[in-house]
Amino acid sequence: MMPDDQGMSEEWIVRVHGKEYGPANLDTLREWKAEGRLLPANDARRANVDLWITAGEIPELFSVTPSVEAVTQLTEPPVQVSRRSFNQILAETFQIYRKGFFQFLGLVLLVLLPSICSQLITAFVQPPQGSNVDVRSVLAAGFAFLTFIVSIVLWPVYIGGIQILTAEIARGQRPGLIVVLNRAVRFWPRIAALCIFVYSVFFLLMVFGFVIGAIALAGGSSLLLIFFALALLILQVWMFGRFFVNVLFWQQFTVLENAGFIDALRDSRNLARSGRDLPWFQRPLWRGALIASLWFAFVLAVRLGPEWTTLQNYIVKFVTTQDPQTLLQQLTEAQQARGFDLLAFTLGILEKVLQP
Repeated sequence: MMPDDQGMSEEWIVRVHGKEYGPANLDTLREWKAEGRLLPANDARRANVDLWITAGEIPELFSVTPSVEAVTQLTEPPVQVSRRSFNQILAETFQIYRKGFFQFLGLVLLVLLPSICSQLITAFVQPPQGSNVDVRSVLAAGFAFLTFIVSIVLWPVYIGGIQILTAEIARGQRPGLIVVLNRAVRFWPRIAALCIFVYSVFFLLMVFGFVIGAIALAGGSSLLLIFFALALLILQVWMFGRFFVNVLFWQQFTVLENAGFIDALRDSRNLARSGRDLPWFQRPLWRGALIASLWFAFVLAVRLGPEWTTLQNYIVKFVTTQDPQTLLQQLTEAQQARGFDLLAFTLGILEKVLQP
């Protein structure tokens, strides 16, 4: 066999962002290079060899030899990374939202319309007095459950669409809503699996918090149980905060970096813990946590504002009523007497529209 034929028959494995591709022959590598998918700095190895090199060292693939590239890299000045201030991040966020408002609104309506229909049907279909079971009530409950399932199914598409649309507008592109949805659907299985994992862990941590509260109430007269509940509360807060930090950027890595299930979680954790050499207010963790905290504060204000009087009444009944069955009946009657709250409904829609 001639040396050239041997070189052409060799197959290579390429590693990009921790994910391996191949094996691929030299012709395929040249196609990847022409498409911009393969760079000289990417890791590569022969299919039958465990030693990794750079793609620039593959013979006959890149015209510039490794030694010349190394000299060029040494002679070029380092690239100065421009870091945005927090005010610049907020300003750019509002600019992106303004430029893609109608596309963002379309994505919001994707998950908001089923919820709106469910709330309207439930509010205006009231069972007749003195009747426990009514056909209209059963149909309304079934329709509400169906719209709830539809919203859950469409949620991963919404998450993927938000990431894709934001990235495209930041690059100066204006993709249509249909194009964004077609691209977002491809990420549905991965985003859905990560949503189940992330939201389930948060749910279990919240249940853990309620259990701690129950322990504290049950042991009101025992100092030992109170200290035990306090220790569990500290553990719960630490676990919640640590997990929140680790999954702060999982959506971006899943969609924008096309990372797998484990890779997205690992990359999110690594990014959150990066920037140790920067001032604390410039680190990704603190910026992401601050932005998330501002949004959560806005959501709490929107949701608790109209409900504050109702919540106070619920708390009073919870404290004064000893019988759980009587308490449940009183809460149900109060909810039915309250009826449809237009202000809370409008503020809920406003929250969803601003969520992107």
